[in-house]
Order: sequence, then structure tokens, then C-alpha cells
Amino acid sequence: MTADARATVRRLAAGAYRRLGRLGERVLGADTLAGARADPGPDLLDPAVPPWAPLPAGGGTGVLCSVCRWQGDAFGGTEHVELSLCPACGANGRDRFLHWCLEQRVDLGPALRVIECSPRMSQTYRDAMATWFFYRTSDYDLRAHKGNLQLDLQAIELPDACLDVMLCAHVLEHVPDTDKALAELRRVVAPGGHLLLQVPLLQGRTAPPTEPEFHGDDTPVFWRFGFDLTARLRDQGFDANLLCTAELADAVASGVNPWPKWAGEFDVPGILAGAIAADLEVVADRPTASRLGITPGYMYLTWDCRVAAP
Repeated sequence: MTADARATVRRLAAGAYRRLGRLGERVLGADTLAGARADPGPDLLDPAVPPWAPLPAGGGTGVLCSVCRWQGDAFGGTEHVELSLCPACGANGRDRFLHWCLEQRVDLGPALRVIECSPRMSQTYRDAMATWFFYRTSDYDLRAHKGNLQLDLQAIELPDACLDVMLCAHVLEHVPDTDKALAELRRVVAPGGHLLLQVPLLQGRTAPPTEPEFHGDDTPVFWRFGFDLTARLRDQGFDANLLCTAELADAVASGVNPWPKWAGEFDVPGILAGAIAADLEVVADRPTASRLGITPGYMYLTWDCRVAAP
């Protein structure tokens, strides 16, 4: 396949990235995804068990949802950041990785002031988060995602230094002016606080889509980010590192692609070429990543953006 043909395939696949949740039933078969949710599992998110309580010890086999603590033989769906589903709470791979990063990087407690931008998960999840933290949700227009607050990340109508944690997953790519948004996010995060940021990191360097691109809720994509986003976060005053699994960090360090096949929307050779080893920080070794269902490693990246304490 020529380079132009590969680029065309990646571009078409990228347009379907967030549509995979809808397409999953057709790709995997209705019975497969129905089976992933057939067993409601334990008591979903138990408000009596906060996320700062230790996770159950691993027994060497099976998987664990870092969001609701369900344990079983395997997650539903397929091994993909969007399609690997917890049968109890519905968390997909990126939800589990975001919460793992939250648990690993933030000193959790009930006094934390937390806003989650455009949360993907259910009202049950939001209710549980609100029992554990001073928790609010936001969305740009409250159309695709319900929230307590209507916020434009380019002009956040909140006081300075009012948040301890901002969870922002798969939102920034939909914001036209990245630098304005990053400056505003830096302004509202208090000293000692964290912005945990996820974007679909499909390529090595940031560029706009080459043709109109929309995600599954028909929201336009303005930017397809790469590893140079770390420097832009630091330019806005964050102490930023890119959290990853050992599988990806080892691949970047060795310069060898360990994945003979990869999902078409990801430019894995470009990702390995563009990744900056010094910016990466491993938060899950290989056994942990397998247990949490956060593989393959090239799909799982989260920026931890800290504001220095006084």
C-alpha cells in the first residue's frame, strides 16, 4: 500500500473513531455487545467504597474495572479503547485509564473540587462521583452531554484557582482555539491541582483534519493532536507529563513496533516516531495494564497537568 493510500485509510478511519460505539453492534454482532451487559454485575459504583480505597488484590487471572471495581474473566466487546466495555458500569478502556490515572496521580479525598467536562458515563456514575467529591459536570452546549454547568473552555466563567481536579477527556479536539482553552484551564486549576487531559492521540504531531471530521455526537473536530501538545501545556504554565503504560514506553525506548497489526485510525509508526521518551511516565506495568483492560498501549495516553503548589 502506498503512503498516500495509507494516509487515506487513516483519514477515513479517524472519521469513524468515536462512531465506533455505535458501529460496534454491527461490527461485533448484537449478541456480543448484549452479552457484555447481560450480567449487571455487583452493585455498580458503591458510594460506600470511594476511589481512594485500595483496589482488590489481583489473583493472577481475570480483569478489574478501575471505575466500579467489577471483577470477572474478561471485559465485553473487543480490545479497543472505545469498545472494551465493563459489563457492570459500561466503562470503556479510556474511562478505566482516566480513573486509574486519577487514582495514581491525585491525593484523593472528599474535599476535592472536581469538574468533569462532557462525561460519557451514566447518571449512576455521576451520582457516585458526587458522593465522593464536590463534583460538577460541564458541557459546551448541554446538547450531547448533560451537565450542571454550561462552559466554553475558551472562556470559562469560573473564578481563578477554583478547582482541584479538572477531568477533560476527548473534548479539546473540538475547541477551535487550543491556546485560549489551555490558558483558561490553567487559570481555574488551583495551586497543587491537576488537569487530567485525554484526546484521541492518533498521530505523531498536531495538525488540523485534512477534510471535515465529526465524532459520534456530530461534533466537529478542529484538531488532531500529537505529542507536541506536551510542550504547549508547559508553555501555559502546567507541569505536564504524558502518562502511559509500560508497553508503549518500551516500544518508544526501543524504536521497535511490537504490534504487527493495529487499528486503522491510529498511525502507529507516526506515534512511535513522534513520541518523546522524556515526556512519558509509566503508570501501569504490563500485568496491571492487562488486568485493567488498557491494552494495546498505543491507545492509552493521558496528560497529567499539574499546577505547582506555593
